[in-house]
Amino acid sequence: MYEVWAPLATRVEVESGRNRRDMSLENGWWRAPGDEHGVDYAFYVDGSGPFPDPRTRRQPYGLEGPSRVYEHARFTWGDQDWRGRHLRGSVIYEMHVGAYTPEGTFEAVIDKLGHLVDLGVDFVELMPVAPVPGRRNWGYDGVDLYAVREDYGGPDGLKILVDACHQAGLGVILDVVYNHLGPCGNYLSKFGPYLHGYKGSYWGDAVNLDGPHSDEVRRYFIENALQWLRDYHVDGLRLDAVHALHDKRAVHFLEELADEVEALSTVLGRPLTLIAESDLNDPGLITRYGLDATWNDDVHHALHSAVTGETHAYYGDFGSLAAVAKVMTSAYFHDGGYSTFRGRSHGRPATGVSGHRFVCCVQNHDQIGNRPLGDRMSPEQLWLAAGLLLTSPFTPMLFMGEEWGAQTPFYFFTDHYDPVLAAGEGERRRREFESFGYDWKAPDPQDETTFLRSKLDWSEPAEDGAASLLGWYRDLIALRKSHPDLADPRLERVHVRYDDDRHWLVIERGSMRIAANLGHFPVPIRVAPGHVLLASDEGTTLTGSDLYLPPLSLAIVHVVAQPKL
Repeated sequence: MYEVWAPLATRVEVESGRNRRDMSLENGWWRAPGDEHGVDYAFYVDGSGPFPDPRTRRQPYGLEGPSRVYEHARFTWGDQDWRGRHLRGSVIYEMHVGAYTPEGTFEAVIDKLGHLVDLGVDFVELMPVAPVPGRRNWGYDGVDLYAVREDYGGPDGLKILVDACHQAGLGVILDVVYNHLGPCGNYLSKFGPYLHGYKGSYWGDAVNLDGPHSDEVRRYFIENALQWLRDYHVDGLRLDAVHALHDKRAVHFLEELADEVEALSTVLGRPLTLIAESDLNDPGLITRYGLDATWNDDVHHALHSAVTGETHAYYGDFGSLAAVAKVMTSAYFHDGGYSTFRGRSHGRPATGVSGHRFVCCVQNHDQIGNRPLGDRMSPEQLWLAAGLLLTSPFTPMLFMGEEWGAQTPFYFFTDHYDPVLAAGEGERRRREFESFGYDWKAPDPQDETTFLRSKLDWSEPAEDGAASLLGWYRDLIALRKSHPDLADPRLERVHVRYDDDRHWLVIERGSMRIAANLGHFPVPIRVAPGHVLLASDEGTTLTGSDLYLPPLSLAIVHVVAQPKL
């Protein structure tokens, strides 16, 4: 059956197979007999159209074309033995499907799953896959949120990838965007009051989650989330920029979503995970709304600043090892204190919240792609940063190529067909980041070369330096999984000693010691009697209880219990 919500319309028609017919109205929903799988169709609202279905499952001709009937039940799954994966104790790997391989498809990602299994990660996190303008985009300009990009492989292609991940033992997290819609091809307002009509964020109008008719708008997004988890067998969702959701109702949209997902998890008999991206530093996303985890940029900022020495823009408050010590023991650096970048106090304490509920990284698509040159950390910097991240009490997340120190940049790229958007995208980006302290000289986002240069070079991992770093990442993940103290998420059991003048710190995690020399001179560090050096840079030595670290190096030490005499 065809059905569409258009509560303010006086006439809605559906067109399929050159046949245009009226639909009947009941409680704001218009309905008409449907067609079989594979038939193209579109709607007309009060004579205007044709428009794609707001809940279209397939858009074979792009944003402006008709929708196509797609039946989920026709797909045959092979992951019957998959029982899901919990976030606790896991490592996440974020990727952009289009830039991960030369082909830029779901099928090509499958060919690289062996690499991810060997690396030791537990979840693949896909940046958004909804249809976007043109042939290249980060994914956050998506519309037709129930559909899947055709150039990636369409709905069947995504299912085949999820199925292959599960059979390889990997969970799948999908990045979804509910705080705004893309600037092109968004016809939701033709059907009903989906938007507030005012700017909810820098990226567009706020979604109507609390105004008149918002009950059905909320259902639109909640049912979209359930579709990915139920019909595509996805294991979790990363919710983009939830701080931009405008909702003043007593039961917040995120709380309602969490309740629905928990119920679905019970029905399916496997864990389902909701992770929020937020810059609010508010543990209430977990404790009040019931989400499973949240991104924590403060950990990124502290580690990035410590390793690179950068202190511009939002790194301004993080230029000391005291910042590293605080985030390692408290999760948030800004937990109610003053934020220089914001010019006000920010955040609240995360007291009592388990460390695994904070997804943390030293690189992600934003932290690389929002730099004008899309530049990554150097391999030498990643050696240190990865050692601190992958031995932390948080849920670590890696960004594609990081594990071998990829030399390819990750730029911001678009392919807008609207000439106004195409001409102004570079200037819009410059204005968005003018307060970040960059001399914004970025390549044109619309230039195809910008996208092509962002693709990973899979010849790099075989090079000596890259292979060494890749081995380091594999070793760190293996250590994390084999030594319970390294995966223990209890922040109260993390202790940090540091010397800001000599640029060293030691993180104590049960019987494990993570010692880092972030300075340019060798330093001796007292660890503990009776220890075993598990992993370190070349040149690290042990003499009694003293660990001698060369410049810019890290070592992991296991303190062995001494027998009682």
